[in-house]
Amino acid sequence: MRRVVEASGTPTLHVRNITDVDDKTIRDSQKAGQSLIDFTQGWTQKFHADCAALNLLPPHIEPSAVAHIPQQVAMIEKLVSGGHAYAAADGSVYFRVSSFKDYGKLSHLEDRELRLGASEAASATDSDEYTKDSLTDFALWKARKPEDGDNFWPSPWGEGRPGWHLECSAMILEYLGEDFDLHSGGVDLIFPHHENEIAQSCCSTHGHFAHHWMHVAHLMVDGGKMSKSIGNLYTLADLAARGYSAVEVRYVLISGHYRAPLNFTMHSLDSARQALQKLAKADKALDRGTAPLPDSPGPFAEAWETLLNDLNVPGATGAIFGVLNKLKPATLSAEEATAARNGLHFMLQALGLPLPAIADEAATDVPADIQALAQQRWDAKQAKDWAAADTLRKQLEAAGWLIKDSKEGFSVIAK
Repeated sequence: MRRVVEASGTPTLHVRNITDVDDKTIRDSQKAGQSLIDFTQGWTQKFHADCAALNLLPPHIEPSAVAHIPQQVAMIEKLVSGGHAYAAADGSVYFRVSSFKDYGKLSHLEDRELRLGASEAASATDSDEYTKDSLTDFALWKARKPEDGDNFWPSPWGEGRPGWHLECSAMILEYLGEDFDLHSGGVDLIFPHHENEIAQSCCSTHGHFAHHWMHVAHLMVDGGKMSKSIGNLYTLADLAARGYSAVEVRYVLISGHYRAPLNFTMHSLDSARQALQKLAKADKALDRGTAPLPDSPGPFAEAWETLLNDLNVPGATGAIFGVLNKLKPATLSAEEATAARNGLHFMLQALGLPLPAIADEAATDVPADIQALAQQRWDAKQAKDWAAADTLRKQLEAAGWLIKDSKEGFSVIAK
C-alpha cells in the first residue's frame, strides 16, 4: 500500500507500533525466564529481520508501548474527567462503552452481539467481569497483580499497566494526531480492538480518528488455519531450508487480494518461482544497455490503474503478464524496448519485487540449496547480523561458490 501511494506522488508518514507489554508478552517472558525488555527486544529483532528479508519498507516511526506510559496515563485521565471512564475498587480503570453512542459502527454489531463478543474476549484472557459496571466495558488500566512480576508502573489509580487497546490510541495521538488518513490491521482486530481504539480516541480528543480502514483477511496454509500444533506453521528459515527464497515468499503473500483469505501452499511457491523467472527473462530481453528510469508505467498503464483500484494485486499482475505475452522484444526499437522496461521496473517497484533478486531466482545453474544459503546470508546482512552472514559466506565458499553484493541485491558465482 505505501509503495503504491508514494508512487502516485503522495508523501506518507508511516507509523507502526510495537506492543511490548500485554498479558501474552508478560506470560511468555516469564516462561522463557527472561525480563520483559529482553524478551520483547529479541522478538522485535527477529521481526525486523523477517521484514527486511521480505522487502517491507520500514516505518518512519516505530514507537513502543513501554516508552509511552505517561501518554497513556494522560489519556486515561482525560477519559475519566470526561465521564467516559471510571476506576474500580481494585485500582483498575475501565472505559464506559455506553458513553460513546457510535460504539459498534465499525464492526456493525448490535448490542447483544457486542455483549457476547465482550464475554468471549474476557474469558479468553483474565476475567474482570465482577469489577466493572458493564460486560461491554473494557480495561484502560490494569491494577497490579502478583503474576505481573516486576512489570508495573505508577498511576493516579495505583500501580499497574496499560490495557492493550489504549497503547495504540496513545501512540497514534502522539505521532499522527486526532485525525489521520488510514489505519490498517488484520480482520480479526476489527472487534474488539479497533472498535475500542475508536471509542477511547474519539472520547478523549473529540477528533475523527481514522478516516479509512484497511483490514487484511486471514492467511491459510494448505486450506486450513495456520497452527504450530498441527505442523503447518512455516518461518522464513523453514522455507529457506526447503530451497525457497524470501522474494518467492513475498510474491505468494502479495498474490491475492488483501480482503480475501489467501491459501499458502508449497505449490504456490513453485508457481511464484516460475512467475519470477518469467519476469527476469522479460527484463533481460528488453534490456538495451540503458539504465532503467521507472518513473511511469508506460505500456503497463492498465496494470497500474488496476493496482490503484483497491490495491488489486492479482489483477495487476495478470495485466503485467498480459502485456509481456503480447510483447515481441526482438521487433521493438531501442526506444520502445526501453520504455517497456521502464514500465516493468515501475510496476515491480510498486509491488516491492526488486529485479536483482528476481534475476537471482532465474539463475537456474545455481543449485536450490546454494541459492537458499545465499539468500539467508543476504537476509542476515539486511538484519545486520554480521556473524551469521560471515558464517554463511564461508559455507558457500567451501561449497565452491562466491557472492557478489550490490546495493540492490546479490549474485551467486561459481569459483
